[in-house]
Amino acid sequence: MRVSVLGCGRWGTFLAWYLRRSGQEVTLYGRKGSKRMEGLLATRTNGVVSLPEEVRLTQDLREALQNDTLVVSVGSQSLRGLLGEVRALGGTGRRFVLCMKGLEAATGKRLSAIVKEELGEDTPVAVWLGPGHVQEFTAGIPNCMVLDSQDEALQEELITAFSSQLIRFYYGRDMIGNEIGGASKNVIGIAAGMLDGLGLSSLKGALMSRGTREIARLIKALGGNELSAYGLCHLGDYEATVFSPYSHNRRYGEAFVTGEPFGELAEGAYTVKALVRLGEEHGVSLPICQAVDRVLYQGEDPRRTLDGLFSRSLKQEF
Repeated sequence: MRVSVLGCGRWGTFLAWYLRRSGQEVTLYGRKGSKRMEGLLATRTNGVVSLPEEVRLTQDLREALQNDTLVVSVGSQSLRGLLGEVRALGGTGRRFVLCMKGLEAATGKRLSAIVKEELGEDTPVAVWLGPGHVQEFTAGIPNCMVLDSQDEALQEELITAFSSQLIRFYYGRDMIGNEIGGASKNVIGIAAGMLDGLGLSSLKGALMSRGTREIARLIKALGGNELSAYGLCHLGDYEATVFSPYSHNRRYGEAFVTGEPFGELAEGAYTVKALVRLGEEHGVSLPICQAVDRVLYQGEDPRRTLDGLFSRSLKQEF
């Protein structure tokens, strides 16, 4: 399969490495002016992933669009702008595999819905979600992930081509549940980091059980299968987000409450706004998401807010 990976960050560079390893013909695109791409062009490594010579590097989006399968790994808030560039270059008709876990903060929309809005309802879209960190995969530690699409033929083709001993793909059957679950686990990760920073790590068990139930309610209200929250997209990704030293979202939450600088992308900081919006629109109680939002954006004291979250009346719904 001829594949272009759009986005040369840590995960995008790994995807190019992995897809070449699984036998695909791969082009990796990074925009002009990107320091990450400049580094890859100079050394073919970002310090974690080293790309083989067979992976083609380009800063020309038109060149990347020569391949009909586009694996996208950019910040979720940048997706709509990137799709506008793709449309302007005549890139409609391509197949999209979204490898980001987020929602559009301003609208609460799922990323697959944004693709169809920008490029047409008939655009084939799949999502690649689930646990795993670059450092562990490149060390040869395997994991399981999920690939979902409303286009069953596309899903079958992608899983057949992309599966390996390093990543085993499960078939997703719920785009709504998998996208909401994958995005929201980053918010739970921020809450977990806040608990770590406050010396309250023992509360992560309560966080995980209550967080999963909270997101299951939202998925159901949006028309998805609430059991998806208990699969690889959400609960199955907690180990890689709630406990891992590599998780950007967990580290961001910890740094926020300890006052330390943090310069990496934490998608959950944007997603929480979308989730609070969706909860209000659909009448779903999301106490954990609301608590994270109040701490991040309304200046509430982290310890007092999280302490209040876990001391809620036992009669209140999880």
